[in-house]
Amino acid sequence: MHYAAIGEVFRALTRFVARNLGLVLRNLLRHQVRMGMTLAAIAFGVAGLILSGGFVHGIFHQLAEALIHSQSGHIQIARAGYFAHGTRSPDTFLISEPDTLKARIVRRPEVLDVMARIGFSGLLSNGRTDYPIVGEGIEPKQEAALGTFIFMIEGRNLAETDHNGALLGEGLAKALKVHTGDMVTLLVATTEGATNLLDFEVTGVFQTFSKDYDARIIKIPLLAAQELLSTRGANTLVVSLRETGHTSRVVKSLTREFAQDRIEIKDWEQLNDFYEKTVDLYDRLFGVLRLIVLLMVLLSVLNAVSVNVLERVGEFGTMRALGNRNSDVFKFVVLEGVVLGLIGALIGALLGIALAWAISAAGIPMPPPPNSNVGYTAEIRIEFSVIVGAFLVGVLATVLASLLPAYRVSRIPIVEALRRIV
Repeated sequence: MHYAAIGEVFRALTRFVARNLGLVLRNLLRHQVRMGMTLAAIAFGVAGLILSGGFVHGIFHQLAEALIHSQSGHIQIARAGYFAHGTRSPDTFLISEPDTLKARIVRRPEVLDVMARIGFSGLLSNGRTDYPIVGEGIEPKQEAALGTFIFMIEGRNLAETDHNGALLGEGLAKALKVHTGDMVTLLVATTEGATNLLDFEVTGVFQTFSKDYDARIIKIPLLAAQELLSTRGANTLVVSLRETGHTSRVVKSLTREFAQDRIEIKDWEQLNDFYEKTVDLYDRLFGVLRLIVLLMVLLSVLNAVSVNVLERVGEFGTMRALGNRNSDVFKFVVLEGVVLGLIGALIGALLGIALAWAISAAGIPMPPPPNSNVGYTAEIRIEFSVIVGAFLVGVLATVLASLLPAYRVSRIPIVEALRRIV
């Protein structure tokens, strides 16, 4: 019964729209200048939302790719408890046979590569000064392919033959005043608790988007790190995917496969919690912007619709004198608002998409974000959800603006309305 009533209402509205759509379009074209200004207000509001939303999503995309391709990779796999407690004692959370685990992961078609890392902390010396560091033992070839957002500002990346080579973050190199070709000494505690040290030659100095990361990080070959720590294990396996969009599907697949193992799997968003905080912040700001645009379009259209309706009070009085009900007049005015909103929002969506393409093609040079030395080129991403949201805001604002004038004109007595016929 409930669904039957809804269906009957829908069919009645459909018949009303089909019967009056032509008349609505003729009425809208009656005052072309006023309608053009109203459409412009709607269109610019929708286009503005598409551009601002695309800009925000462009920032999200750039930040995500920078995190993935400079630090975390798409997915990291470690022994259970490592991500919560491993930074304090990485030697107690070692994967004893990383190559066996890598072979089980890399066979998936979405996986581009898998690389092992081992973390450590200690002191780095230039012969005059000791400096506390956080280090990573890495596989040079695989890490070079992953690290497309790592910028070499001096020297070169590690090569497979650099058994005693080292990469230093920019801040660490400046603190120790070392350059490419200089020798440094790395002092760490082994897994058995003894102290070990090795000399390394600086092959390069790199920069990422994060000053804090660059201020402490040293990267050395995985084999050298294992020798330094007296182990053959690794702390994490870093998974590089062919596309970032595959991350969720691969995480679910790996979670099912390793459900019985004491293995912990985290994607890049879980590894970089400040990304989620950044997204939440910008989403709230964009929500406020949507509300502001909604109010601006609402007020602009309300004025135009009110003037248009008041000029036609006599016309609506004649409609009611010929047998139309108050509700018919109300629906007629709202239908005009719907049509106006659809046309304006469509124009705004097309304008916003065209401007987004043009601006992205030109690029927007941006200064370095907070806690970074690296600038970037922003883009306006064309996101389906943003376009739909902006379109709905344009239509909703126009419909809301037509409700009050429609209600007022439908309540004017017929005799009074007929007196206003010119």
